[in-house]
Amino acid sequence: MGESRHCEIERKYLIAWIEPEFLRSQAGCAVWEIEQIYLKAAPGETRRIRRVEEDGQARWYKTFKRRLTDLSCVEEEGQISGEDYAQYRTEADPQLKPIAKVRYRIPWQGQVLEFDLYPFWTRQAVLEVELRSEDQPVFLPPWVQVIREVTSDHRYKNVSLAREVPQED
Repeated sequence: MGESRHCEIERKYLIAWIEPEFLRSQAGCAVWEIEQIYLKAAPGETRRIRRVEEDGQARWYKTFKRRLTDLSCVEEEGQISGEDYAQYRTEADPQLKPIAKVRYRIPWQGQVLEFDLYPFWTRQAVLEVELRSEDQPVFLPPWVQVIREVTSDHRYKNVSLAREVPQED
């Protein structure tokens, strides 16, 4: 299965909760149910596996990341088999809980907005936008209420959420 190495650049926002039905109604919306497990890793590296279900079909991925800046990281990612996923699960970091979330991927003005709704919050969610460069502008729909940008706030990285969930704003 294919693996790619690339530089991931993204901005992350803490936003007010948006009803799933509204997100589903947006043009081009894809819905991913995600289980994300963090693996034991070397310092400076994040290793995770994901099970993604979309339209009743499951896919599995492994991702290894090394942070470059608050906005950028080198990411090695590839699809794996269900058997490989089960094997990687044996390397799960016991200090980190699995993350469950539903991701709504919505195309918007040439970008893809990724809305992550977590079961542990009822008033807020996270919005991620992948960019081509660190200075690329972000365009958000008028119906998104940004609480604040959390790109540099490590408490809102998924690996941190696997350790401890911040209280809702």
